[in-house]
Amino acid sequence: MKKLFFTMIAAVAFTTWAAAQNSEGRLKAEDVISFNVKTHDFGKIKQGTPVTYDFAFENVSDKPVVIENAWASCGCTTPTKPEQPVAKGKSNIIKAGFNAAAAGPFDKTVYVKVQGIDIPVELKITGNVLSADAYAKYQAEQKNKKTGTK
Repeated sequence: MKKLFFTMIAAVAFTTWAAAQNSEGRLKAEDVISFNVKTHDFGKIKQGTPVTYDFAFENVSDKPVVIENAWASCGCTTPTKPEQPVAKGKSNIIKAGFNAAAAGPFDKTVYVKVQGIDIPVELKITGNVLSADAYAKYQAEQKNKKTGTK
């Protein structure tokens, strides 16, 4: 019984080590495209009012790159990718749209896959969706802060 237990532990350890070795040395999307920022906080937004953010990136490789796919962690987030290859040294954007349908805080991920590279870049959008009443109250508070009234 002890032999079986130690054999299983050794097999798990070897498998973990082998998986870690596979990812080392492989190109990541971040090796060929460089984003100015990878996280955007929308702050407080009104429920039912969609918002978008443009994640700017540059091709830092020595050849054109193709953004093969861009997908999100949920259906409430819609990324849009360039359809044409991005030339060496040129810039483009990944547009991340969020529908703001449900009230509450959100933290969503957009994955960007570069053709020929297995490991995608992860971009994050965060914020807090407020109901119409809560958003109106928030705006009034912000206006009062600017004018110094209560």
